[in-house]
Amino acid sequence: MKRLFSILAMAGLFVLSTNTVNAKVGVNSLASNLSATIATTAVMLQDEAPAEEAPKGFVQVLKEKFIEGGAGFMGIVLLCLILGLAVAIERIIFLNLASTNTAKLKQNVEDALASGGIEAAKEVCRNTKGPVASIYYQGLDRADESIESAEKAVVAYGGVQMGQLEKNVSWLTLFIAVAPMLGFMGTVIGMIQAFEKIAAVGNLSASLIAGDIQVALLTTVFGLIVAIILQIFYNYIIAKIDSIVNDMEDSSIALIDMLVDHKK
Repeated sequence: MKRLFSILAMAGLFVLSTNTVNAKVGVNSLASNLSATIATTAVMLQDEAPAEEAPKGFVQVLKEKFIEGGAGFMGIVLLCLILGLAVAIERIIFLNLASTNTAKLKQNVEDALASGGIEAAKEVCRNTKGPVASIYYQGLDRADESIESAEKAVVAYGGVQMGQLEKNVSWLTLFIAVAPMLGFMGTVIGMIQAFEKIAAVGNLSASLIAGDIQVALLTTVFGLIVAIILQIFYNYIIAKIDSIVNDMEDSSIALIDMLVDHKK
């Protein structure tokens, strides 16, 4: 009898422990399945979330608007910009190469006149670049004749040098004037097309003419942008030319004074 109770007690303990283990396994399995479901749902929501577009830069917006303006007038406006920049860059390089340290040149010529005479001063001018050195050379080359001849040579050659400094600048002014005019022409043509659509349909609808008006206004905007860019280069070039011309005039007066002192 005691053996029977012992067997029944051991069986009960075995069943109870088995149920406990199964309960723990079930809870752990349920927790694992719940975690996996949450992770999968988060990934799906992340994939389905709309991606935010990166903000467009100024250059990108400018390109898009340029393309929307059409290839007709926009191409001509772009050509004005390219040719105008080519002329401006060429003039800037030429003017920077033409700039000379006039104070140093004047001192070198004066020292050469005192030590070696006219020929030594002419050699200094030959070895120096720029319009001021060229004017000095022309004046020194006529110095043996008379002071009046040297002065006339300086004035005449100064005009030649000024013409070389201002070479092709008129083309830059042409592109500055033409670019906005082309833009205005594109605007007028776009407005004409918009009114033709209104006349053909017989109904004033904003959506009907919005595209044509947008294209028309874009041509004006880009024409003005080109004119503004070229105008900045033009003003810099004119200021540079004025500075070189002033140096040429001051140096011419100084050369005549040096020749007068040398003659004495």
